[in-house]
Amino acid sequence: MGNRGTSRRGSGASLFEAAAAKEVGQGSRPLADRLRPHDLGEVVGQRHLLGPGQPLERAISIDKVPSMVLWGPPGSGKTTVARVIAARTRAYFVPYSAVLGTVPELRMLLQEAKEARLYHARRTLLFIDEIHRFNKGQQDAFLPYVEDGTVTLIGATTENPSFSVNAALLSRCKVFRLEGLDEQAVVTLLERAMGEAERGLGGLGVAVEPQALVAIARLSDGDARRALNTLEMVVDQLEPGASLTVEAVARSSEHRPLLYDKSGDEHYNVVSALIKSMRGSDPDAAIYWAMRMLEAGDDPLFVLRRLMIFASEDIGNADPRALQVAVAADQSFRRMGMPEGLYPIAQAVLYLAVAPKSNAVGNAFKRARSAISEHGSLPVPDKLRNSPTSLMKSMGYGKDYRYPHDEAGHHAAGETYLPDVLADETYYEPSDQGLEKAIGERLERLRPPKARR
Repeated sequence: MGNRGTSRRGSGASLFEAAAAKEVGQGSRPLADRLRPHDLGEVVGQRHLLGPGQPLERAISIDKVPSMVLWGPPGSGKTTVARVIAARTRAYFVPYSAVLGTVPELRMLLQEAKEARLYHARRTLLFIDEIHRFNKGQQDAFLPYVEDGTVTLIGATTENPSFSVNAALLSRCKVFRLEGLDEQAVVTLLERAMGEAERGLGGLGVAVEPQALVAIARLSDGDARRALNTLEMVVDQLEPGASLTVEAVARSSEHRPLLYDKSGDEHYNVVSALIKSMRGSDPDAAIYWAMRMLEAGDDPLFVLRRLMIFASEDIGNADPRALQVAVAADQSFRRMGMPEGLYPIAQAVLYLAVAPKSNAVGNAFKRARSAISEHGSLPVPDKLRNSPTSLMKSMGYGKDYRYPHDEAGHHAAGETYLPDVLADETYYEPSDQGLEKAIGERLERLRPPKARR
């Protein structure tokens, strides 16, 4: 953008230039910032996007980068990828924070990007960190500038863009999903940090025990920034002449924070893993995911509510005690609190995981609801109607009703209780699991022949 004769702000520098200038920084910069890759070849991980011939790598190589949303966990490289794209395409990189910036500033940046395109033929890559923090109206402000090519928008978010980015903006952007780095990728990054003298810590001459880097990688949960920050902190705390060892890492590191957002995408992913593990009768996976939720600070009452739902939805009458166990766990936890309340929660999770499974209860009420939706309020058969008065009896209410306890086996064989239109329908079909196998055999004897067919 160069030096313009006048400035709207009277300072000799536009907001457009000031935003980019923030990236330069002064003085000592954190290791994670110093070690940011400058080119695709330096990027660790994300080979499904940046490897040879992969979608984003092709777009960068032919300089046809679309507006996009980079979706991934913290430290997966969203900002790094945006910087590399800007460097490769020689676009003017303008970072902007949805948390710290204001909408008037953003509008001024967009206007200056428009002028840069019109008067200097310079493209602008506008990087919006935490784009999900903008509301719908604020996100709509980008639309005309994205549509006419004034800016190439790169939004970064840790939340599922399907829920956090409005549909109009999302339809104009390509979504790329970044994954957390695997252990080996993080170790590679840490080795680079310890080997580079100019940007890294190589000039300190610290001897490194390989397993120490593995320990830091495991503490990072796939977060490159966290791994580099941890490495820098551990090295800073070493005594002169000391080596970087597993013991040194253990002394300097606190309990690792789990990747988990109690109101976001990862929360529902872990809940889904718990439910599917119990449904799949895997007690080991089930207890692992349940503890993941609780260790990350999820509300135990939320977990218990899910267990009670599961007991009816996925077990039902295959083992009626499952619901009793889940309800008892909920009641026990409310009396015990934490940490003792973990015992009834764990007991319930394990019981539900190994119990026989059936979804017949849910199927039954869904079929009944479907019949109600299709047929409406069918009249109650006269024989089933309440008849407390003489008038009601004279109208036929209760006539021909057969009292089961007066008949053999306490069952009125051949009798029907559904509305006449639905008399031959069957809604509850017990599975062959657990107690439902016996229930099914009993119903075979009790149901009228047409209903059995």
